[in-house]
Amino acid sequence: MLDIVIENIGQLPEVARKLLEGFPEERFFAFFGKMGVGKTTLIKELCAALGVEDNVCSPTFAIVNEYSAGDKEPVYHFDFYRLKNLSEAYDLGYEEYFYSGCYCFTEWTEKVEELLPEQYVRVEIEEKEGVRRLRAEIVKN
Repeated sequence: MLDIVIENIGQLPEVARKLLEGFPEERFFAFFGKMGVGKTTLIKELCAALGVEDNVCSPTFAIVNEYSAGDKEPVYHFDFYRLKNLSEAYDLGYEEYFYSGCYCFTEWTEKVEELLPEQYVRVEIEEKEGVRRLRAEIVKN
């Protein structure tokens, strides 16, 4: 389990490194937290740490963005905020992404929680008085 206090945005590259190094065998990271807590910003840093040079942005309207990590496997970034029901995730073909073995980062994961893989990293971010606390642990369903 990781428990990290984030006092400023300048710490995010180190937080991303710790998150990836803390769970070296994991590829699925499910993010939980209120709007504006910094999920997308941290995912941008995770992608940078993985070598993604594409413009990383929230896939709110597209639901999923695929990024290239150089000559490595693709990285998938989901934002389920606008998802109306689970059938939209099925229509998207979520299984191909979730079980690809590639890095998957999901935002607004609570909307698809019942579809998550048997094992994943649950990342919770909370904010209180300008300080964020990140807690990450492996979940086995």
